[in-house]
Amino acid sequence: MAETVKRSELVALVDMDGTLCDYQGAMLRDLERLRGPSEPPLGAELDDTPWMRARQDLIRSQPGWWTRLERWQAGFDVLAELRALEFELHVLTKGPIHSTNAWAEKLQWCQQHVPDARVTVTMDKGLVYGKVLVDDWPEYILRWLTWRPRGLVIVPAQPWNEGFSHPNAVRYDGTNLSQVRVRLEAVLAAARAASRAE
Repeated sequence: MAETVKRSELVALVDMDGTLCDYQGAMLRDLERLRGPSEPPLGAELDDTPWMRARQDLIRSQPGWWTRLERWQAGFDVLAELRALEFELHVLTKGPIHSTNAWAEKLQWCQQHVPDARVTVTMDKGLVYGKVLVDDWPEYILRWLTWRPRGLVIVPAQPWNEGFSHPNAVRYDGTNLSQVRVRLEAVLAAARAASRAE
């Protein structure tokens, strides 16, 4: 479909944690194992206390933790649409500061689960070029859109992005894949028009 547009002009950036893999589920499972008998059960949202951050750092630094993360179906639904429209796939994931092993393990996870994608591990997603961003975290989305005001963002539904709204974003909740496809086709059509105008 994208024969009249250079693939390098149709870059789709796809987040890893919370988009392609179930980071939150794995983290909650492992935090539950560390919960003391007098501590209340964990909720869906992680506490931002110093001791909870320290526990998360401990969990993330375990060798092999990142490579064992399970796939998240919503992200793979969007990935299939991107492949069908012949976007050039790039996994764009943030590298944790306190877990340097994560950088290599994230690459290994991608090589196993998304072998046709290039991989960028970065500290700042906003600086990376793409026509499309698929990401679940509103802060990263807004940072990317600062530099890509005409970019499109697909937002896999998560509790932390409920209510997030932006004219350049469509939230994918597992029931509206046709809406996602229409928006992606519009990006493709605009790229074709620009290519013909050159």
